[in-house]
Amino acid sequence: MPYITEEARQELIERDPANAGELNYTLTEIVLIYIYGNKENGYKANYQRFNDAIGALEGCKMELYRRLVAPYEDAKAEENGDVY
Repeated sequence: MPYITEEARQELIERDPANAGELNYTLTEIVLIYIYGNKENGYKANYQRFNDAIGALEGCKMELYRRLVAPYEDAKAEENGDVY
């Protein structure tokens, strides 16, 4: 868990994350909202919600790599020469 200042936490309500710690904090907050829910579901965490959150994060990670990182790396390998 990134331990950003309380001031930064409040600012993130109105602005985009500016660094890795703020991004981690923002993603953590979203996942916790999903896991623990709200008053209507009694703030109940369960294995299914934990599993859903981990699966969604893993899928998000893989899609980010597939769509953005791999093409970037391919372009850099072409530009600078492949090491393999």
